[in-house]
Amino acid sequence: MILLDPAVAVKWRDYGILIPFPPDRPRNIVGFLKKSADPCPMPIVSIKEALEFLGKKTEFEISEEALERVHKKEYIDIFFQESKEKRDLETTRAILDIYELVDEKGNYHRYNKELAKKTMRDLFETSIMGSLKGSYLAARLALENESGFCFYLSGGNHHARYDWGAGFCVLNDVIFTARAMQNEGRAKIIWIIDVDAHKGCGSAEIVDFIRRGINPHHFEEDCTIVTLSIHMARGWPLDRESMEKSKPDRAPNIKSDIEIPVEKGEESLYTKKLEAGLMQFAALSGGKNADLAIVVDGDDPYEYDEIESSSLLKLTLTQMLERDTLIYDFLVSRGIKSAWLLAGGYGERAWEPAANFLKSLTFRK
Repeated sequence: MILLDPAVAVKWRDYGILIPFPPDRPRNIVGFLKKSADPCPMPIVSIKEALEFLGKKTEFEISEEALERVHKKEYIDIFFQESKEKRDLETTRAILDIYELVDEKGNYHRYNKELAKKTMRDLFETSIMGSLKGSYLAARLALENESGFCFYLSGGNHHARYDWGAGFCVLNDVIFTARAMQNEGRAKIIWIIDVDAHKGCGSAEIVDFIRRGINPHHFEEDCTIVTLSIHMARGWPLDRESMEKSKPDRAPNIKSDIEIPVEKGEESLYTKKLEAGLMQFAALSGGKNADLAIVVDGDDPYEYDEIESSSLLKLTLTQMLERDTLIYDFLVSRGIKSAWLLAGGYGERAWEPAANFLKSLTFRK
């Protein structure tokens, strides 16, 4: 299945945000698949259709308690205060910081307040909470549909940390989804396969905090999450400034369980490095396969990505397809169901890698 939610594909300039997020990325992917001579045979479903498939006739709400299995209570409280005025003010302050829209001197950066037609609270309630719900539904669909596969055309906010957001990520839908599946008894062992250009630093921190008891919501009996991140060896969030600002036991200094840094110029080694990393999962899971894999399928390693912070890794379209095919075959061969999240990707051609991968699945049926 392919899960599409147009509501989360916001027009960023309507919020005054000038970061080159591609609002038409999901639509371009779907358009490409529908126009193809050999269209992808997987159904493309809406949030409403997904809920109907799962036996839910109405929208569901995400509770503060569910969010606190991932994030610190004091952080979650910012977004759910009783006072609307204070809630709106604190949400705006948080998003301006997390999206890096204000510099160290307090000046606006990549942000024009005069262009804003909508509020930051609206952004939180539609896109941020929407992506959280979509990622949850993608996991449910992967576990419950016959193919064992669902690709959600949003989500992947892997930089959000235990007590604050980072790198355009406010709430960590990746670990939220994993924890929800475990809490609901749908999956015990979950593998996170993060192939975004930037290290999945928030996911690594949150999982580490759960293990060490810093997050009071411990893993349930027999439950585990194993994280893999293959990413640029340098650049944000692994630049010297970010590393020095962080404590040794905080992101981005905390390592993923399987940490695979890729140096500039090592693109030809990428697939081999990833394959070696994937082979470590079973050993870290007590010799068992996962009940579910969540793939953070970032497209920002693509050579035509337009954000400066991903420029140290440039994979061709062919290499991007090799990456995704390797993961897909690895999971299918082991009978592991998987939910894929679109994650990072910036600029006019950011839709191409995911569309190319989904198109390739036509020839595997």
